[in-house]
Amino acid sequence: MRKNLLRFGIFFLLTLVFLFFFIRRVEWKEVLGYLTDVDLKFFILVVILVPVHFATRGFRWKFLLMHEKKDVKFSHMFAGNAVGFTVTLLFPGRLGELVKPLYLAQKERISRGFSIGTVVVERIFDMFTMCFLLGIFLLAKPLYSSYFQGKEEAYSSLQLYGIIGVVIATILLAIILALYFFKEKALSVITLLLKPVPEKISQKILKASKGFIQGLKFFHSVGNLLIYILLSFVVWIGIIFYYWIFFFAYKISVPFFLLCPYVFLVLIGASIPTPGMVGGFHYFSKVGLTSLFDVDLNLAVGMTIVVHAVQVVMTCLVGYVILWKEGISLLQLKKLGEDIKK
Repeated sequence: MRKNLLRFGIFFLLTLVFLFFFIRRVEWKEVLGYLTDVDLKFFILVVILVPVHFATRGFRWKFLLMHEKKDVKFSHMFAGNAVGFTVTLLFPGRLGELVKPLYLAQKERISRGFSIGTVVVERIFDMFTMCFLLGIFLLAKPLYSSYFQGKEEAYSSLQLYGIIGVVIATILLAIILALYFFKEKALSVITLLLKPVPEKISQKILKASKGFIQGLKFFHSVGNLLIYILLSFVVWIGIIFYYWIFFFAYKISVPFFLLCPYVFLVLIGASIPTPGMVGGFHYFSKVGLTSLFDVDLNLAVGMTIVVHAVQVVMTCLVGYVILWKEGISLLQLKKLGEDIKK
């Protein structure tokens, strides 16, 4: 109980800090005016496009799962993404990252550890893909500098964030490759580290570790690896397209490729484990809009509130419909993720 209170307190404090920097110097009368000042046809398209994200992620996920089970239902992969993101949006600590693979493991009767391993791989490739696109954006600066001028401090921050992202993703990729290609040695080390732990618990952890390592076996197929890399670009180009349409809804015309740094910043904000991405998403979105595209501060705040609200409402709506049809409660899913953490 004390541990949960401490964790909740940290997440709550993080949320307040980011919200403070998000709303300071804001004139709310102007923000309220911007909330509804949208081009309706583009706004409706933005609402409709939210579930497409679950579909592209689901299709990509198939190439990680096929080494364990070839006939995984697309509907289960779609639902796994939808309910996972729903839990992430409603509870702190990005609990949905665990709920997503555990939900699929139950539905398809595959190893929990294997399913979790595929999601770890997925997140690493997400980071690599966006860092790669950001790198192209920064290298191509001479080509667009004559008609697009972001603030220099914004470019410096993007370079720093990009380097940090590449370093973290590279370290994680090196670890999971070592776990898979030196499987026996890795399991020996894990067994040694578990010696002080009671046997019943250590056996469960060891079993989960073996399953996790099995989840990495798609690295043995170069063809599937290349397809997965290609699909990672499809996923993130789709996300960039979503925000591109959203910019049109607010009558802001920006060349498609130049949205890469904004989406990268949004990714950073969304990765901060606050409830519903509140705070982190908002602050980094505002920074991206004002420093990269010179958007008015009040408009940036209004746009951020709207795009976040659309994503939360539509994601939770899809997630709730799936859970309602299956007779599963949100608290059951939450418990599923919390149990595996213990």
